[in-house]
Amino acid sequence: MRKVIIAGMISNGLEWYDFALYAFTALTISKQFFLPAGNSSAHLLATFGIFAVGFIARPFGGIFFGILGDRLGRRAALVLSIFMMAVPTGCIGLLPTYAQIGMAAPWLLILMRVMQGLSLGGAFSGSMTFLVEHAPPNKRGFVGSASVASLVIGFLLGSVVAWFFTAILNQEQYESFGWRIPFLMGIPIGFIGLYIRNHCEESPTYEAAKKDGTLSKSPVKDVFKGEMRHVAQAIGIYMSVTMPFYLLSAYFITFTEHTLMRSKEEALLLNSMNMLILLFCAPFSAWLSDRVGRRKVLGLTALAYLVSTYPIFYLMQQSGFSSIALAQAWFAVVVGFYIGPVPALLVEIFPTRVRYTGMSLSYNICAACFGGTAPMVCEWLIGVTGSNYSIAYYVMLCGFISATTLFFFYKDRHEQPLQ
Repeated sequence: MRKVIIAGMISNGLEWYDFALYAFTALTISKQFFLPAGNSSAHLLATFGIFAVGFIARPFGGIFFGILGDRLGRRAALVLSIFMMAVPTGCIGLLPTYAQIGMAAPWLLILMRVMQGLSLGGAFSGSMTFLVEHAPPNKRGFVGSASVASLVIGFLLGSVVAWFFTAILNQEQYESFGWRIPFLMGIPIGFIGLYIRNHCEESPTYEAAKKDGTLSKSPVKDVFKGEMRHVAQAIGIYMSVTMPFYLLSAYFITFTEHTLMRSKEEALLLNSMNMLILLFCAPFSAWLSDRVGRRKVLGLTALAYLVSTYPIFYLMQQSGFSSIALAQAWFAVVVGFYIGPVPALLVEIFPTRVRYTGMSLSYNICAACFGGTAPMVCEWLIGVTGSNYSIAYYVMLCGFISATTLFFFYKDRHEQPLQ
């Protein structure tokens, strides 16, 4: 069990490092891949639009890897996904800029993000499935939170690496070549993850279903025929994971630097602090959910979004670095408590025969609609309304939908055996 958790965390974390780098270099990329004479806000909006493209590709990757994972095994799907992530990440570090090849530059960037999105479409849901299926019933929440912890570690690693190169290089050096180095590092990192995943044992739950002959021969068709109610429930529950998480981990970097007028070093430092808070809170809330039930932990935290988000944004806009840090830390605690129990709950919703596909579809549809678009929508909301509080209302809307979904989620399944 320990080997499975450690191997799963390392490989998943490395994959998220590759994917998250784009968010940490968004401002620099906006200068490199779009017409230099254009409006900086328009550049940023276009950059976040390309960030969203990677998520739009994820449901298609989820279908492909779902079929692969449900028919050929969880491990086979996970091995292929990390290879498909490492290659385009390294390619982003080699792409020519707008000044060198004109409009071909952003189109090549879009292509790389699509490839990353296809890969991640099967990676994270597969990681959640793989870990929870290995766990005993009374530890599914805690073991499943390892996938969240590794996600956070990947983001944290990307943040630290990006901060390191901004610290040791001046602005001209960083914008000239320094921003490329973290992407190029994704290639050897990806192959390390590939080696680790290739030496993991297959899920025992999957192996048992394969032996019994209960696996679906057409998992996508079976999900659409018999699991759409569960897909809708999973989307409603996951909404308050994906939108707040990408607000915290991706957009707050740009928001802190571009809107709150703090330095890039301060923005990345705050991001690292937020990731550490998530790294502590998510496993704790998952452990708690194994004891008191997932619906209770998730329901109370969804309500916390409703009552605390507006005060958080009020505090964040007060003068002084300490106010910003306290507000973001508060928000990170709420996000961490909600995100921890979710992997186990989502795995428990779907039966083994179509679990990978059902998880991938619901998770990736939700991430594409509310996660990948979060930075772009938040930037657009501020531009349209002229108010930073418009972001708070968006978070509260997601919290309300998740709380309502959980209310109608009539029973907690964490004591039922996986089937």
